[in-house]
Amino acid sequence: MNTPASPTSPASPTPPPVRLLIVDDDPLVRAGLTLMLGGDEGIDIVGEGADGDEVEELVERLHPDVVLMDIRMPVMDGLTATERLRRRPGAPEVVVLTTFHADEQVLRAIRAGAAGFVLKDTPPARIVDSVRRVAAGDPVLSPAVTRQLMARAAGGGHDDRAGRTDRARRRLDQLAEREKEVAVAVGRGGSNAEIAGSLYLSVATVKTHVSRILAKLELNNRVQIALLVHDAGLLDTDGTDAEGGGGLR
Repeated sequence: MNTPASPTSPASPTPPPVRLLIVDDDPLVRAGLTLMLGGDEGIDIVGEGADGDEVEELVERLHPDVVLMDIRMPVMDGLTATERLRRRPGAPEVVVLTTFHADEQVLRAIRAGAAGFVLKDTPPARIVDSVRRVAAGDPVLSPAVTRQLMARAAGGGHDDRAGRTDRARRRLDQLAEREKEVAVAVGRGGSNAEIAGSLYLSVATVKTHVSRILAKLELNNRVQIALLVHDAGLLDTDGTDAEGGGGLR
């Protein structure tokens, strides 16, 4: 007697590879990145650029998901290119390549909408992971580096800080109370899963809150949420709530 075949569960569809554009004026760096990243089946290198002034045309033609962008280039630097690119509707994410651990130029790139940055001496596997994470909507800044950058952002005179704090708090007042709690948790560097656990929410609900925060505050990514929470004075130097509670006051 023939035994009927047992049903098999359908295999999960494999996500398409991340379409990556590499922009760096050093041909050796481009070649190294192409060799390093091109061997990963989850990344498809769709093109290369040698200067920031090429970026918009390359993006228009190649439709990358992520741009890996050098800062220092001779005609148009990567910061200006990032600012211009991120003003475009449906712009790809940008990861800035840098030799600096913390620098005002990196901060400018993040405020312009870059999803984060990686150091040029970062191990290959970490760069691959960074590109994948950015494509999935997560920043590529560790909490320690984020705090360094936010501390740099907090520099300046007392009047500047006071004005920035007031403006940031007024912007955060646009959020519902639960959204504010999620914003503070993002400022502490928590992942969606970590935020879900600390606030007793599902990961899907956290993602929804983050999307609403970005839309309401007209921000590009989670790092900008973290900078805004810091500007509002709601994190201490260790990245914990400055006011002792989960929500903003």
